[in-house]
Amino acid sequence: MNILRTIRISLKALNRNKMRSFLTALGIIIGVGSVIAMVSIGQGAKNAVEKRFEKLGTNLLFVSPGSQAFRGRHYGSGSIQTLTPEDAKAIEEKCNAVQYVSPSIQTRTQTIYRDKNWNTTIQGSGENYALMRNWPVEEGSFFTEQMVKTSQKVCILGNEVKQNLFEGEYPIDKIIRIKKIPFRVLGVLESRGETGGWFNMDDMIIVPYTTAMKRLLGTTYLRSIEISAINPSRTNEAIAQIQELLRIRHKIAPGSEDDFHITNMSDIAEGAAASTKILTILLGGIASVSLLVGGIGIMNIMLVSVTERIREIGIRMSVGARARDILLQFLTEAVVLSVSGGLVGILVGIASSQLISHFGEWKTSVSISAILLAFSFAGSVGIFFGFYPARKASKLDPIEALRYE
Repeated sequence: MNILRTIRISLKALNRNKMRSFLTALGIIIGVGSVIAMVSIGQGAKNAVEKRFEKLGTNLLFVSPGSQAFRGRHYGSGSIQTLTPEDAKAIEEKCNAVQYVSPSIQTRTQTIYRDKNWNTTIQGSGENYALMRNWPVEEGSFFTEQMVKTSQKVCILGNEVKQNLFEGEYPIDKIIRIKKIPFRVLGVLESRGETGGWFNMDDMIIVPYTTAMKRLLGTTYLRSIEISAINPSRTNEAIAQIQELLRIRHKIAPGSEDDFHITNMSDIAEGAAASTKILTILLGGIASVSLLVGGIGIMNIMLVSVTERIREIGIRMSVGARARDILLQFLTEAVVLSVSGGLVGILVGIASSQLISHFGEWKTSVSISAILLAFSFAGSVGIFFGFYPARKASKLDPIEALRYE
C-alpha cells in the first residue's frame, strides 16, 4: 500500500471522531510540553550557575586553615589559625604560577549612615580583590596598595548596601560607621546578586584587610587567602607551589598532615554543573511519565477503534488488503496521533517555559536537543503503544470480521 494513501486513510479515520482523537493526543501534548518545560528549568539553572562561575573565574584558589587535632580527635576545617599576611606575601613573591593574591578576613556587623543602619558582611581584602573576581567598580574607585599598607579607614560598598544606606543619595566620599568606627566610601561595586544560592554578593562592604584585622577584629590571623593562577591551565601548578611553600613556612614534617586546605574553584564549578545536570535529568524523567500515560491512552483508544471497525477491516481484507496493509494503517493512525500531539506539545512547552521565566522570575533555557528528544520520544511512544492494537487488527480472520455485528 502507498504510504501517502495510508496516511490519508488514517487521517480520515481520526477525523470521524475529532473529540476522541483530540483527547487521546492531549496526553502526548501534556507529556511533551512538560518534558520541554522541566528540562528548560533545569537547563536554565545550569546556565545560571555556569555564568556565576565564569564571572568569578575558574582559576581562583582559596587557601583556608586546616583542622586541629588533639589526642586523635579532629575539630574540623578552620579550627586552627595558621594563615598570616606574611604567608600571603610569600605566595605572591615566590610562586611564579600565581598572578594575584588577596588576604581575606570576614565578619558581620551593623553599619550606620546618619539615621539609617544595615546589618551586613564586612569583607577584609587586598587591593587585587576586584581584579581577581572580574568585578568592576560602578562608581568611584577601589582602594590602593598604599591604603592597605597604612590600614586606612576606607571602604567599597556592595550595591544592596548602597541602596539601603543611601537610598539614591550619591555615596562617594560620604562617611559611614562600622562598629562605631568612621569609614570613608571610596566606591560602589557593580551588582552581582546571589552566587548560586550561597549568599548575596551585593550585601557586603569591602575594607582593607589590614584595617579589618587591626580595627574591627583585633586579630593577627587570616580567615583565608584568595589566589588567582596566571591562567586556568596553570592552576594545578599553582596548587603544588603553594602547598610546598606553606609546608616549609609552617614547618610541617614530611608525612604529616597539612595545617591548611586548598580549594580549587574549577572543582566547585564542575560539582555545581554536575548537580544541575542531575536536576535536569530528574525533572525530565518525572515529566516523561506523563508521556507514558499518554501512550497508554493511545493504546486504549486504538484497541477500541479496532473493535469498532472489525467489519470495515473484514471488507478491506475481502477486496485484497493484506495483513501488513491493515497493520500499517492502524500503526500510522497511532503515529499520527502521537506526532501531531508532539508538535502541539512543543509549542506548549516553549510557551510554558516563557511564562515560567516571566512570572516565576526563574531563567529558563529551551534547547533544541530537549525539543528533539521530547518529539522523538513522542513518536516512539506512538509506535510502541500503537503496535499491539495494529497487530491485533491485522490478525483478524476476514470471514469472522465480515460476520461481526
